[in-house]
Amino acid sequence: MLNTDFYTDDYFMKEALKEAQKAYDKDEVPVGAVVVCNKQIISRAHNLTETLNDATAHAEMQAITAASNFLGAKYLKDCTLYVTVEPCVMCASATYWAQIGKIIYGTNDDKRGYSVFNKNILHPKTKIKSGILKENCSDLITSFFYNIRK
Repeated sequence: MLNTDFYTDDYFMKEALKEAQKAYDKDEVPVGAVVVCNKQIISRAHNLTETLNDATAHAEMQAITAASNFLGAKYLKDCTLYVTVEPCVMCASATYWAQIGKIIYGTNDDKRGYSVFNKNILHPKTKIKSGILKENCSDLITSFFYNIRK
């Protein structure tokens, strides 16, 4: 039997951080995401906007598409999206249409996060939790932008 005590929010956020590191290593804005259903990761993704030359290729968008393909369903009501940085308005809207059950993110995005613009953009049944491994998530993105600007 699977020991589900091992699979905590910290565990899944560490997996999202691994994805963010992949983005960092590709000179992409280091955001990573995983979608979890029944304590199993069903999709993993990281930002690919530079690689694909596509402004919509955010980690969350990639993860939602992969999760929907995995489940063969457009609604992800029983899924949790773990993402290292607060989703932007585009990604928050995508979670609305996918009816994501829960969003857990690491650090806030005080410039482009959905909550800066409209906290009600999420599906009304979606639960939110933030601050999981906040320092780790924040440090990675801060380091990325520091290195770009130096």
